[in-house]
Amino acid sequence: MADHVDVLIVGAGLSGVGAAVHLQRDCPGKTYAVLEARDDVGGTWDLFRYPGVRSDSDMFTLGYSFKPWTDPKAIADGQAIREYVREAAREHGVREHIRFHHRVLRAEWDSGTARWTVHAHRDDTGEDVVLTCAFLFTCAGYYRYDSGYTPEFPGVDRYTGRLVHPQHWPEDLDWTGKRVVVIGSGATAVTLVPALAQRAGHVTMLQRSPTYVIALSSRDPLADALRRWLPAKAAYPVVRWKNVLMGVATFQLSRRAPGLVKRFLRRAAQGRLPVGYDIDRHFVPRYDPWDQRMCVVPDGDLFTAVSQGRASVVTDAIDTFTEQGIRLGSGEELPADIIVTATGLDLLALGGMAVTVDGVEVDLARTVAYKGMMLSGVPNFAMTIGYSNASWTLKADLVATYVCRLLRHLDATGQQIVTPLAPDSGELAPIIDLKSGYVLRAVDRLPKQGPRAPWRLHQNYPRDVLLMRHGRLTDAGVRFSRAGASATGVVDAARPTAPVARGERNSPYA
Repeated sequence: MADHVDVLIVGAGLSGVGAAVHLQRDCPGKTYAVLEARDDVGGTWDLFRYPGVRSDSDMFTLGYSFKPWTDPKAIADGQAIREYVREAAREHGVREHIRFHHRVLRAEWDSGTARWTVHAHRDDTGEDVVLTCAFLFTCAGYYRYDSGYTPEFPGVDRYTGRLVHPQHWPEDLDWTGKRVVVIGSGATAVTLVPALAQRAGHVTMLQRSPTYVIALSSRDPLADALRRWLPAKAAYPVVRWKNVLMGVATFQLSRRAPGLVKRFLRRAAQGRLPVGYDIDRHFVPRYDPWDQRMCVVPDGDLFTAVSQGRASVVTDAIDTFTEQGIRLGSGEELPADIIVTATGLDLLALGGMAVTVDGVEVDLARTVAYKGMMLSGVPNFAMTIGYSNASWTLKADLVATYVCRLLRHLDATGQQIVTPLAPDSGELAPIIDLKSGYVLRAVDRLPKQGPRAPWRLHQNYPRDVLLMRHGRLTDAGVRFSRAGASATGVVDAARPTAPVARGERNSPYA
């Protein structure tokens, strides 16, 4: 493959493969390459291999718009999702465009030539590689792949058992008959606990504070019914839109009537747990629904494990690790042969690459995101960040579609450069609108969003479809130009000084 391409995509995970397919279909004349730091396609779904790993979104919305999900399970396991992404890459010839083991270190924009120069390191050979492109499209997710987040636990060095983080699950770990403690209450923890409980002696989910947990069927009844009468390509969009609208309705109801949704979730959990179980302590959070991402348990497997006594939930603070387990703030000690720290992600924007524009380093925290996908003062650049209240791929599809629209517009108008311009005023907010601990820990390092569209991310897929697929490409938020127009002034002007709204810091392991 040539060292210059029209579009360079960073990342060969779910969104990177999708971006490549959209580019091939909507801009067939464009050359492209995909740089992937790992040795295979799949991204998150190739990295995470812990027991029970699965999606926490239904596959009719997490799947691609161009490739129907045909597996019977709507909430799929990690292996099935990984093969789905790889199959999409094979079917559309994307794999031939991927350069594996290429870790992008920095990208430098030059307005004089309207080109990016991208520096990557080959982890397999140790070589440094330089490529150029006209448009840079990052699909590298938003967290560190090399390490997860683990708080500094007191006394952890004294613990003599096995300590594991889910992001790097050991292949040789045998938990059969063992006492296991899983620290955390997020999506990873509620997935691990029932999976481990199938073989472990007992599994304890230790949380400092609870999370909203809802049981959903692992199969979609409407999809099962439609598949008996319609081809997959006809049934898929119907189920996809049904699930989209249900998700939007649930989110909007949570925002407008949080008390009502709270009562519903409590009653649903109560119906799946033993009589007299302390639901308020273990399954009723202090925050409102969707202030943090809601946890889905397929077929209520977590509740079943707790009801059958194979697992338990303990809500308490950690005082210290001991030689044999964990001593809690209450003084109780939890014995453990294995402790799993399901304590979250370490956020990392753009895969950790450094970005400069005409010699000026870009401070991501002082940029504002345009339509949730471009950064103020950074020309010919897009990034994929999925929804916080819905499936990642819904947003990824819209971003890829919009990038293709921009590229066609540049060609049609004879322009070469598109640069977002920061809003003049208004309060800024974090680009990820959640109060989860992993978000709050990194909020000072991430781009911001502005007070209104096109600088505000709606978290509303139907509304974003109108904006991204059918809305105007030319508005006050962007400037189109040709090579030679310096972007330095744009970069300086893009640095916001308005206050940033923040939520309260949450537990480091809840």
